[in-house]
Amino acid sequence: MAKALIAMSGGVDSSVTAYIMKEKGYDCIGVTFIMFDKTDEVFGFDTDAINNDVNDAKAVCDKIGIPFIVEDVSAQFRKHVIDNFIKTYEKGGTPNPCVECNKHIKFEILNEVAEKYDCDTIVTGHYAKINSENGRYYIKKADDIKKDQSYFLYSLSQEQLKKVQFPLSEITKETAREIAENNGFINARKKDSQDVCFISNGDYSSFIRRATGKQYPHGKFIDNDGNIVGKHNGMINYTIGQRKGLGLAMGTPVYVKNKDIKSNTITVSDNDGLFQSEIYVEDFNFMAIESFSVPVKCTVKIRFNHIGASATAEQIDNNTIKIVFDSPQRAPAKGQSAVLYNNDIILGGGIIK
Repeated sequence: MAKALIAMSGGVDSSVTAYIMKEKGYDCIGVTFIMFDKTDEVFGFDTDAINNDVNDAKAVCDKIGIPFIVEDVSAQFRKHVIDNFIKTYEKGGTPNPCVECNKHIKFEILNEVAEKYDCDTIVTGHYAKINSENGRYYIKKADDIKKDQSYFLYSLSQEQLKKVQFPLSEITKETAREIAENNGFINARKKDSQDVCFISNGDYSSFIRRATGKQYPHGKFIDNDGNIVGKHNGMINYTIGQRKGLGLAMGTPVYVKNKDIKSNTITVSDNDGLFQSEIYVEDFNFMAIESFSVPVKCTVKIRFNHIGASATAEQIDNNTIKIVFDSPQRAPAKGQSAVLYNNDIILGGGIIK
């Protein structure tokens, strides 16, 4: 009997994933990762909520009759996700912690745990599809487009992908909840977790100051011509495209267009000034294809909630892709991910620089 390692968050999606794999006849093990050091006062976590996630995952495993284990990955999570989040903000970028977590934590460490327990396959509750063709593995969009999470999975390596299964790829979230309710799962109506799981109140800048112990210097807002139009409260408080909270009275709405770390200045502009026709992407991970031998027409998403835009991608070197959009796109942000699709297939993706 094939053996499956199921990533269990304590939520409904991973619980239904475990149920589906058990019904398919796999010998299953559920595993929950402890991402945070609950004693670290930097975070101010609700430890009861963390314990509840573990307890909910265990309760589902007990109900469907599979063993359950817990792995503490807090040191790796701090290094690869939280520290990267902070450094990206300090360099003027807008980080994407879910991408880093999938690459370095959820799938890399899942592979290690799978080897330890002699598991043949790794299974998660992501809404995405995985296919293979011509010896390469690649991610596709899920049938439930409203829940599709393919964007966050573009950085997975061929080695990571070859053992993965996504049982929720062809069902809707509503169906997943129905399965959970029909089987009496304790978390059938549990709310989905927030995107940045380690910042409970959404206040990124306060979290960064607590974590680093630093105070970030105030500086100047400038317009497109370099004229000083106000003072900002520290670079980490602002993101590209931001309008609210700038404290500027310029007669018309203005937005953060650019952040210059060296001069500690933030350029603001009207909405039209946010649009760009060209971006460069680094740390590119090829997925459905090995490389671009010629410029490729594709659809590019520059953030998770971006609908995608038609573009041409050209490989500049082993690490860099140049993307030229058919029509200018609003506020591409350094540090965010640009993911390239051919219809619903991920060709690859990387970090906007």
